[in-house]
Amino acid sequence: MRLPSTDLREACLLLNLRLAAFRGTEENKMKIMSVVGARPNFMKAAPIITAIRDHNSRILQNRAGAEPGLQCPPIQHVLVHTGQHYDEAMSGSFFTDLGLAAPDIHLGVGSGSHAAQTAEIMKRFEVVLLREKPDVLIVVGDVNSTMGCSLVAAKITFDESGTRPLIAHVEAGLRSFDRTMPEEINRIVTDHVSDLLFVTEESGLRNLANEGVPAEKIHFVGNTMIDSLLTYKDKAEASSILDDLGLREGSRAIKAYALLTLHRPSNVDSRHAFSNVLEGLQELVANCPVIFPVHPRTRKRIEEHDLKHYFGQNGSRHGLGGQTGGNASGGIRLVDPLGYLDFLCLMKHASLVVTDSGGIQEETTCLGIPCVTVRENTERPITVTSGTNAIAGTRKDDIRDVVHRQMQRKLNPRVPEKWDGRSAARILDAISREVSGRRSALAGAVIAPS
Repeated sequence: MRLPSTDLREACLLLNLRLAAFRGTEENKMKIMSVVGARPNFMKAAPIITAIRDHNSRILQNRAGAEPGLQCPPIQHVLVHTGQHYDEAMSGSFFTDLGLAAPDIHLGVGSGSHAAQTAEIMKRFEVVLLREKPDVLIVVGDVNSTMGCSLVAAKITFDESGTRPLIAHVEAGLRSFDRTMPEEINRIVTDHVSDLLFVTEESGLRNLANEGVPAEKIHFVGNTMIDSLLTYKDKAEASSILDDLGLREGSRAIKAYALLTLHRPSNVDSRHAFSNVLEGLQELVANCPVIFPVHPRTRKRIEEHDLKHYFGQNGSRHGLGGQTGGNASGGIRLVDPLGYLDFLCLMKHASLVVTDSGGIQEETTCLGIPCVTVRENTERPITVTSGTNAIAGTRKDDIRDVVHRQMQRKLNPRVPEKWDGRSAARILDAISREVSGRRSALAGAVIAPS
């Protein structure tokens, strides 16, 4: 009988050590649940999901005891999609573009008033939370799903000891100081029921301190939306969207064009407000194509308010044909909602972006693209003080003047601190340390003499 060679015996021993180490960590597995509901959530959550996957891969590859820094439990991740944005164009394509697997749980909530939608989210999510019993709940951004799910987790108990998940809010501390905005209410409530608050910019640190949030809960980690942008901005170059929209010259040079997004009820639900914004853009429309990927809700308002005369060819991503120079066929160009990579390609090559979105203010700052925000305020002041953003308000004359100024402006933006593509790793590290610390404290309390 031949004995195994020394190399084979060592390999078998190493394999057994690794399996034993993994079985030990499996017993202490940390369960994290992430919630998404609307498109901006997907870009913010995707880097965290990737960081969890990388964390688990390192544990599997680690030789037992060789790298003490990796002697930590694997993470079981559960992704919940509330269905706040619920059709393929508004949601499913983003999962594909961001390399996300299908959600583990889909609540299928759909649209509704703020009250009805939030209530339905809370009712359906409570059932899921009681069944899954995660150690940590991660909520991102400021949509109704964020607030609704954090409220459920803050009030729930898994056992007689009152155990509940640790609540982690990604993008904490942002404040517009305008409580007529539903998102502002969502931000404030979510921050004040959360246990870990992950901040994207220095204004968030000041705001949370001013509101009395304990410093030990607050972590300045950077911006996971920018993690996604930095990961995918080169891949976005493979998009055909510029060709589809006729935005390349014969020499393949890209024409000058502007990109428009509008979705906030304060801008589109009132005919007066909506027409004011559109009037303020008419000088821009006369000088270059203005591309408007339109949210279904906004498209409905265009019809209801009889504003179709402001818009030219529309309806699909192929609406511009072979247009040359200026905006010869007239009007803002409506296109259907775009996936993440198509939109990122359009944004990074635009001469100007006009928006009422918070996240786009951040993305244009990182890309160095001039941005005009058609709102009276912003919860992201770093995009103005260090970035490429200017606040125009919603009066047509002010919009026209700020658009003109931004088109002439020589930009020298500074990328904000920690917007470096590593925010998700910092978040996961802080969560792991917090969970480990709480488990250690609990274990000490159990074995301590009475």
